[in-house]
Order: sequence, then C-alpha cells, then structure tokens
Amino acid sequence: MHRSQLGGFIIDCQTEDLEGSARFWSAVLGLPTRAPTEPKYVSLDSPPNGLAIEVQQVDHPSRVHLDIETDDIEAEVKRLENLGASKVEKIQTWWVMQAPSGHRFCVIRAKRAEFAREANVWS
Repeated sequence: MHRSQLGGFIIDCQTEDLEGSARFWSAVLGLPTRAPTEPKYVSLDSPPNGLAIEVQQVDHPSRVHLDIETDDIEAEVKRLENLGASKVEKIQTWWVMQAPSGHRFCVIRAKRAEFAREANVWS
C-alpha cells in the first residue's frame, strides 16, 4: 500500500533570468516569492498545505509540469507505468515521467503536512 496526490505545478522557464521570470509569475498569480533554496528554483508562497508552485530554470522549451507526491516513489512509478506512463529520467530522488499524451510530470517525495490524511491510498 502507498499514497499519492497532486503535489504542485512547476513553471519551467527556458531563460537566463530566473528572478525576472519568478517576479512575472508572482505578479500574475498574486503570490509572493520565497528566498531561493536551490539555484534553479524559486518557490511562490502558497497557503499552508496548498499546492507547491515553483518557477524553475530549464534547458528545454518553457512549459508547465505537474508534480505527483508520494510516500513510495517506486510503487507510484510502477502504478503509473501500469496506466501507460513511461519513465524518462531519474534525477536525484525523483522520476521524470511521460504520460501517453506526451505530457511530462515528476514523481517526488511527499512534502505537504497533511499528505497522510489527504492523499489517495493505492493497494
């Protein structure tokens, strides 16, 4: 048994100006930026236990991708493969995957405080 749920939206920006992109999306969404904790990411300040919204500097064309958070990455990856998704690349502790439709998404470790209470339970 494991759990998973939508963890957040990541705004991938192919840019040299991550701070400028973060300021733009901060103004668009009405969410202040947080101080960067990693070189290529700026988090937007969402409500407690809300979805994570991050602006990420990337080398590929700009797009938005989803993060699926889980308490068992390998079990969730297997579940998603059974649904038709495919593995693209393992990065640090997470998997980049691709839906049959071509959309990219990531499977990450659970982060939100209410994850255990709110997440879907899979057998």
